Amino acid sequence: QVRLVESGGGLVQAGGSLRLSCTASGRIFSINAMGWYRQAPGKQRELVAAITSRGSTNYADSVKGRFTISRDNAKNTVYLQMNSLKPEDTAVYYCNADVTDTLPRRADYWGQGTQVTVSS
Repeated sequence: QVRLVESGGGLVQAGGSLRLSCTASGRIFSINAMGWYRQAPGKQRELVAAITSRGSTNYADSVKGRFTISRDNAKNTVYLQMNSLKPEDTAVYYCNADVTDTLPRRADYWGQGTQVTVSS
C-alpha cells in the first residue's frame, strides 16, 4: 500500500504565501510524476502543477509566475510554494502521485486533501 499525506494548508490574506507539502510512504519502488490538483466548491477538480521524476514542470495558466512546484526524490516529497495568493485560489488542494510499488504495480494515488482559504 502507498499513502500520501499532505500538510501546509490554512487561512491566509490575499497577497500572502503558503507552502504545501506531500509525502509518499509505503511499498514504493519508484515515483514517476507528482502533482497538485485543487477543487473549489461547485467546480471540477483541476490540475494546478505537476513535476516529473526528472524535474520537468507544468502549471495551470492561472498560477504561472505565482506558484512553484518542486520535489525531493530522496524524501518522496513534493512541495507547492504559493505566493501572491488570490481569493480565487481558495480550494481543497490534493496531492497526486504516479507510483510503481514493489510488486511491481503502477497506480495513481491521492492524498486526503488540505484546505487553502484566501481572504480578500
